[in-house]
Order: sequence, then structure tokens, then C-alpha cells
Amino acid sequence: MTTSLAMPSAAELLPLLPELVLIGGAFALLIVDLFISARHKVFTHFLSVLLLAVVLAMLATGTGGQGTVMNGMFVRDAAADVMKMAIVLMSGLTLVYGWSYLRERNLFQGEVPVLVLFATAGMMMLVSAGSLVMVYLGLELLALSSYALVALDRDNGRATEAAMKYIVLGSLASGLLLYGMSLVYGATGTLQLDGINAAIATTHERTLLLTGTVFMVAGVAFKLGAAPFHMWLPDVYQGATAPIALFVSSAPKLAAFGMAWRLLEVGVGPLAEEWKWLLAGLAAVSLVIGNLMAVAQSNIKRMLAYSTVSHIGFLLMGLAGGDERGYAAALFYAIAYALMSTAAFGAIIALSRQGFEAENIDDFKGLNARNPWMAGLVLCIMASLAGVPPFLGFWTKLAVLAAAVQGGMLWLALLGVVCAVIGAFYYLRVIKVMYFDEPVGGPLPAHNDRVLGIVLGVNSLALLVLPLGLNRLLEWCQQAFM
Repeated sequence: MTTSLAMPSAAELLPLLPELVLIGGAFALLIVDLFISARHKVFTHFLSVLLLAVVLAMLATGTGGQGTVMNGMFVRDAAADVMKMAIVLMSGLTLVYGWSYLRERNLFQGEVPVLVLFATAGMMMLVSAGSLVMVYLGLELLALSSYALVALDRDNGRATEAAMKYIVLGSLASGLLLYGMSLVYGATGTLQLDGINAAIATTHERTLLLTGTVFMVAGVAFKLGAAPFHMWLPDVYQGATAPIALFVSSAPKLAAFGMAWRLLEVGVGPLAEEWKWLLAGLAAVSLVIGNLMAVAQSNIKRMLAYSTVSHIGFLLMGLAGGDERGYAAALFYAIAYALMSTAAFGAIIALSRQGFEAENIDDFKGLNARNPWMAGLVLCIMASLAGVPPFLGFWTKLAVLAAAVQGGMLWLALLGVVCAVIGAFYYLRVIKVMYFDEPVGGPLPAHNDRVLGIVLGVNSLALLVLPLGLNRLLEWCQQAFM
């Protein structure tokens, strides 16, 4: 069967306007950067942040409107807009946090913000995918940009090794996902996600369809960082520079959640009784492995990597719970975790100096005696990640646990409670060394980047303030799936 593709009019492309502005701006900045001297690279950086702010405003005001483009390949709906706003915000925070750090180490190049912009465009296409083709296009645009960002410090052997592991394992995961997509296409005869959903009821190739779904779940699990597909996370987090680790740990997790929802619910939704048990199993393994491995870490970036695995377990718990309440809880968790992870790596950036990286837990010893304000911010971050009330992390865990119980997975919810208690140990250990251990070294020198200090303060205190509007936040996430 052939389909004629007519050139869409400008009016029909309006739902794509935020993506078009972002990609057009990224190409323009790539050209402009050629004519900017090394001393004035801040100009490229500032324009990149401004471009992301414009795109965020377009999404928040609904510029272009919702709808489908390119014969249903691109879908802009409420869920896509919510995820895109969070993704663009995290990308902007990456550039704000990273400027002074990269400049001090002579790592800042014009390609850095441009790669972040292209990765953001890939994530936006990923969460708006209405076709398997668009899923893969957005995924690879994100992946290729991320590989280059991780390899940013070419003179650092650890960063180069991390990038090589990332690209090899990422290519394997992309192959698994693509193979699963090909099997689903073979079973249903269509690449459109809504078409796959409708064809499942009549297809006679159920074994082929289920096999393809398993491979797609494996690919999604890798992109999320779920166990046992998590082996790339610790090396990438530790090997990449802190701002790039911040980026990899935040916005792409939201995009991977959006990809999971599009493929599993919108695409193979009628097979939910089968794939939700796969997600439940991945959630259980991620909770156990992530927390147990994090306890043994002395490097805080590796600790955050393994804790990411455990947080992905909670996110998958919400997805496995099914229905709109479970998806809303998982989306709420993904956004909140991105905020918490951004703040955690932002604190590492703020405490690091030229020649000194605050990467070990021992580097935080006696922080309260040296810098009480910074110690208070790190306290907010770690308490929220640990799920201590009344911080944001507590309410997100409560939401996904409730979704699991409502979805008939009481055993998974109970495992989540036990693992949350284990996870509190390694977060509280950081708080303990800050407040009860003797300081190591002299007073921390004042940081010259006031913008970084202000953004970190707002980001960290938001973890305490946002729960005041908890009902509104949950309602916002629920409306995305109505």
C-alpha cells in the first residue's frame, strides 16, 4: 500500500512551530559562533539560553496550537506540551549551571550549547512521536548529541572511556529498539502508533507482536537506565564533566518516559496486561540493585548514578500501575526527579574549583562549618532525594506507590517502601558528613558566578516550596493524559 505525501502548508505546520524555532535557532547559532572570538563565547551561550526561554514561552502560551502534522507522524497534545516544557527548562538550567565551570577549565566551546539545543530538539520530537519513524529520529538526534557532549573533555581519558562505553552500549540499545519496532511493524503492517493500537485486535501474528514488544521494552529500559540495562550510567556520570552529567541525568529521563508512554500505551496499549508485568519486573530489579550498589559508593557522582537506577524503579512503578492516574504519577515523578538531579549536580558544580572536583563524599566533610548556606542547600537536595517529608521527593514517591497499589501491585509498592528506607541511608550519610564530621581543608573560596548561586538557591529551595502547590501540580500532570 502506498501513501501520497503532499507538501504541508504553513498553517498545517503550526503545531511544529516550537521545534522549528529551536532547530532554526540552533543552526543560526552554529553559523554565528564561527565569527565569535574565544573571549566572547558568552554571547553564544547567552543567545542559547534566550532561545530556550523563547521556546519555553511558546509552549507555555500554546503558540501554534495542538494537532497532528505530517500525516500523524508528529503529535502535539497536552502530554507532549507538559513534557516539553520540563525538558526545555532542564536544558536551560544545564547551560546556566555549566557556563562558569566549563569556562574555568577552558572546555567551553560554541558547540556545547548548540549540541544541547539539538539534543533538546530530539527530545521534543521524541515525546511528540506519532510514528515509529519519528520515535527513532528523535532518539538518535538525542543520542548522537549526548555522545559528543560526554566526550567534550578530549584530554581526559576517563571522559573518553565513558563516551566510548556510552556509544557502544547506546548503539546496542538502539539496535534492540529498532529490531523490536520492525517486528511490531511486521505484525501490524503500519508504522503509525495509533494504527498499531487499532491493528492489534485483528492481527494473527501475536507471537511476533509480543516478541517485538519485549525488545522495545528492553530499548526503553536502557534509555531510562533501568537495571539490568544500567551498566553505562555510573561510568558516564563519573567520566563526563559535571554540567554534562547534569544534563544526561535530567532532561533525557523525561524524554525516555515520554517515549515509553508513546510506544507502550499509545502504540501497544491493548497488550498492557503483558507489558506492565515486564515493567514491574524491571522496577523491582532497579529498586534493589540501584539502592544496594549506591550504598557502597564513595564517589558522589557514582552514588547519584546508582540512585538514578533506583529512582527509575519508582518511575516504572507508576507506569506499571497503568491508567491515567499511574501515568500522571510517573510524569510527576519524572519532572520532580529531574529537578532534584539538576540541583544535586548543580551543588557539585558550585563546590568545584579549578584543580578541585567535589566528586567524593569526603569532600563534603564539615561543609556546614565552612559554608552554612551551601550545606543547607545540599541538605534540602539530599533530603528530597531520600524522600524525607515535607520535601518534594516524599510526595512523588507517595504518588507512584499509590498508583502501584491501585494497579493491583501491592507487592511492588511494599518493595518500594523497603528500598526507600535503604536509599535514605546513603543520602543521609552525605548530610551526616556535612554537619558532624570535621572540616577538610580551608574555607571555600567565594564563587564568582552569582547567577549560578542564585539559580542553585532557587532550584534547591523549590524542593521545599513546591509541595505547597502539590494538588495543582498533580492536577496539571493528570490533565496531560485526559
